Formats: sequence, structure tokens, C-alpha cells
Amino acid sequence: MLNIPINLRRVLVMIGILGLVFIVLEFNRRLEELNLLNRQNQIVQTQATQAIQTQSALQTRVAYAGSDAAVEEWARTDGHYIQDGDLPVVPVGQAGAAPIEEDRPAPAAAPPANWEIWWDLFFGE
Repeated sequence: MLNIPINLRRVLVMIGILGLVFIVLEFNRRLEELNLLNRQNQIVQTQATQAIQTQSALQTRVAYAGSDAAVEEWARTDGHYIQDGDLPVVPVGQAGAAPIEEDRPAPAAAPPANWEIWWDLFFGE
């Protein structure tokens, strides 16, 4: 049988070193987790800021849409209304000028029948 002398001091030093290694590893794991949580916090703060800015912009648009200025703008641009005192102008073409012709695309030719496709494949044109 082997007779190995056990030194109590060496055993305690080895246990202490092993304990320190585990403490350093746990500290490293916690630092990585802290960095991950900080990055997630920054992302959430950015999204919250964007949401608040969007809300503010939408509230501004809602307030403008309910104002008299928005109604007047719509009436003059999209509604084609005029105010009292405005002189409506209707453009009229010049006398003797050629009328504006619409460009209509030529109708597409009807697709060939199946037998015509096969005929062209076998016998060519």
C-alpha cells in the first residue's frame, strides 16, 4: 500500500485555490449577465423614446385635423370649394387649337390556340 503523507496545510491551500477559481468563474458569469441586461435596457429605452415621439407626433396631427385651418385646407385643395370673394378660374382651350387626344394602347392579340402552337413547334413557319 502506498504511504502518502497528507499535509493538512497543503490540502487547505488546494481547497482555498479551488474555491477562488469557482468565485472568479461565478463573478465572470454575473458580469456577462449584467452586460446583456444593460444592452437590453438600452434597446427598451430606445423603443420607449420612439414610441413617445410617435405618440407626440400623432397627437399633434389629431389636434391639427380638428382645427379650422385643416378644414379650410381640405376644402380648398381636395374639396375644390371657394370662399366668398374668390374668383373661380376655369381653364379654356384656345380657339382653333387641336383637341387633346387620348393615347389608347392597341388591343393585345388573342393568344394562339394549342394546335397552332404544336403546328409551329413541329413544322415551323
